[in-house]
Amino acid sequence: MLSKIFRAVILGAPASGKGTISKRIVDKFGFVHISPGDILRLNELNGTELGKKAKTYIDQGILVPDDLVIKLVSGRINEVGNKSYMLDGFPRTVVQARKLNTIDNIDAVLNLDVPHEVIIDRVRGRWIHLPSGRVYNIGFNEPKVPGKDDLTGEKLVQRDDDQPEVVAKRLQVYEEMMKPVLEFYKQHNLVTNFKGNTTAEIWPQVEKFLQDKTKTAVAHCA
Repeated sequence: MLSKIFRAVILGAPASGKGTISKRIVDKFGFVHISPGDILRLNELNGTELGKKAKTYIDQGILVPDDLVIKLVSGRINEVGNKSYMLDGFPRTVVQARKLNTIDNIDAVLNLDVPHEVIIDRVRGRWIHLPSGRVYNIGFNEPKVPGKDDLTGEKLVQRDDDQPEVVAKRLQVYEEMMKPVLEFYKQHNLVTNFKGNTTAEIWPQVEKFLQDKTKTAVAHCA
């Protein structure tokens, strides 16, 4: 039985659980995960002309221009062909969103809505063993000895960008950047908000939404 190709955009603030949700969507529904960051790294690694151009901006700490990001993403969408995919980290501007509309038709925008205070508390409780990258969280996955790595006994630290005031600023910047994009997609009736404090609360909502959508797609094509 043929099923309609489903194309989605996933949005979520830093530390909202977007990475975990994205992985579950890929594992459960077989979507191709399309991330500009991954595409940029691959183009840099392969030494493509687009990769070289992007690297000149990245090395200067400048945002890669819209037209260059659009070229990279549109190229990847063409490569994916007749498969369902999920865009993660794109679009980030209304210019990108409008251009995407001319490249392909998006079926849904999944917006993970986690309260900022919850995210700040979550990140405040995150401790890291720098040499290995092991991460611990107060409240779940706590170290056996407070402040010490389970395997080495070495000291755990908090990253500077995990400090509450830094996280709050990052969340504010994200909201300001993505508000116009959300408004654009709301005008097209594509946005569905998934509210919750944890991934455990949000994932069942996302799973049911996609099951219903893909089931409808199959029925229409049967």
